[in-house]
Amino acid sequence: MKVLFIVQGEGRGHMTQALALEKILSNANHLVTAIAVGTSNRRSIPKFVAQNTNANLKTFKSPNFYFDKNSKSVNLWKTVTFNLLSTPLFLRELIRLHKFRKEFKPDLIVNFYDILGGLYFGLFRPTTQRVCIAHQYLALHNSFPFAEGFKTQKWAFRLNNQLTAIGSHKIIALSFRPLKSDSPKLIIAPPLLRKEVFSLTPTNGDYILAYVVNKGYAQEIIEWHKENKKIKIHCFWDNKQLPDEWKPHKNLTFHYINDQKFLHLMAGCAGYASTAGFESICEAMYLNKPVLMVPVKGQYEQACNAQDAKLAGAGLSSTTFNIGLLLKHITKGHSPGPTFSNWLNGHEEKFLRALETTKTETKRLPTWESYKGVPRWSNE
Repeated sequence: MKVLFIVQGEGRGHMTQALALEKILSNANHLVTAIAVGTSNRRSIPKFVAQNTNANLKTFKSPNFYFDKNSKSVNLWKTVTFNLLSTPLFLRELIRLHKFRKEFKPDLIVNFYDILGGLYFGLFRPTTQRVCIAHQYLALHNSFPFAEGFKTQKWAFRLNNQLTAIGSHKIIALSFRPLKSDSPKLIIAPPLLRKEVFSLTPTNGDYILAYVVNKGYAQEIIEWHKENKKIKIHCFWDNKQLPDEWKPHKNLTFHYINDQKFLHLMAGCAGYASTAGFESICEAMYLNKPVLMVPVKGQYEQACNAQDAKLAGAGLSSTTFNIGLLLKHITKGHSPGPTFSNWLNGHEEKFLRALETTKTETKRLPTWESYKGVPRWSNE
């Protein structure tokens, strides 16, 4: 089976998931012929993606978030406005995705939560099996912990889920914890962790590891560390305006995003502080590292992620990077138990079974009856 991936390029999570799935498919003698990653002027493809794939790596312009002047909070209205103004560009990019399909002739297309991937499925209706994979689709499950108090963001989150999954034959929702699906089209699956994670041997070091998607959050860590300079912190970010391994003061080091270095430091850290993205939290949980989660302001899915991860025993959440909260949590003891590791057992077979049994004749598409609730799936 030949496979084409379409991957949202915001953050690193969807890209590492794609690399993990490529390895699973390759081990089963399937071929990922190409990976098309959505980029923007604000984001580019990390080097580790090209270094860890055997597929043809393609890029296309895709909608992305816009933040406030401090690079911390998502500005919803600015995001909607600027992306709508770019509609002519995105229409051209949909045609490019269609050309990718004709060039690589896949038997299966997997969309890792890119909105243009979903629109391509719905508008072009390619004669190819179509599957969507993301943690966000767990919102289709009746036990998903929606964060309260963000009505507009919640509506936008659900709408985005619908747009990314238009025209799909199957939806795979990645979950922190085992849940039983309540829909024949929805498959609940374990996280897609990179093979390198499974080979790590965790140790309890004398430092905290941090990861910030938006450089604005780095200032919170710097301010906290000014009063706590004895605490060692290694932080990863994507700020090329400053040199790699920049030290604002002793015991605080900022690293460029580096796949192997990040995993090495993750294995040896005492705890992990991060915005509430799905993938790195799962890596920390597998390595039994307590986590402090700080959802990006205005990014509703991260507020939900933090609640869901707490239910799974990952750690605690906060509105700021107060590393002291994590240190207190560590001193109390952190023992989530074997549930998460057990959930990962046999994950490769689960994904292969889900992908190999996808049928193009299954033509269930989401109706657009309401943006308020979980979308209904029909044969109409």
